[in-house]
Amino acid sequence: MWDIIVIGVSAGGMNALGKILPCLPSGHRVPVIVVQHVHPDSDDLLARCLNKRCRSTVMQASEKATILPRHIYVAPPGVHLLIASDRTFSLSRSDPVHFARPSIDRLFISAATVYGSRIVGVILTGASSDGAAGLKAIKAAGGIAVVQDPRTAEVDIMPRAAIAAGEIDFILPLDAIGKFLARLSNGGTL
Repeated sequence: MWDIIVIGVSAGGMNALGKILPCLPSGHRVPVIVVQHVHPDSDDLLARCLNKRCRSTVMQASEKATILPRHIYVAPPGVHLLIASDRTFSLSRSDPVHFARPSIDRLFISAATVYGSRIVGVILTGASSDGAAGLKAIKAAGGIAVVQDPRTAEVDIMPRAAIAAGEIDFILPLDAIGKFLARLSNGGTL
C-alpha cells in the first residue's frame, strides 16, 4: 500500500531517529528516506551511527542511486536530496530553504510528486519550520501526514509548524512512531 516513507528532523534528531528507526523490521519492504539538518561540513556519522542500531541497511543517499526496499537512506550534508521521476536520487546544491541544505521541504515535495498517495511523511523534533510546506504537499497528493506530538519533542518548533500548516492524519508521541512505521513498512494498513 505504501511505496515510501520520508522523515524530516532537525534539533534533537539523533535521539529521535535512534528510537524510531530500530523499530523497523529487517525485511521491511518500504524504503525510508531521512533528511536531518546537519552542518554542511559533516561526514556520514549519522548514517554510520544509525546503521549500528538498525536491523536494515542505513546509508547516505547518492546521485542516481535507485531507491531500494529494506534500506534507510540519509541525506548527505550540504546538498538537497530530491527524488527524480525514475525513482532515483538527485542531489542539488541550489539555495538553502529555511536556512537548511538539505531541506526537508525539497525532499517531501519531490517525493509527493513522484509517489502521490503512496507516501507517508513524518515530521519529528526540530527548531525551524522546514517540512511544514512539504508535509502539506504530501497531503495534497493524497499521502499520509504524521507529526511527532510536540510535547514529546526535544525541540517543538518544527512539529508545531507542521501542525499549524495543514491537515495532519496522526499526531503521535515519539515512543509510538517507531511501532506505527514498522507496521506501515511492511504494507500494513492504518
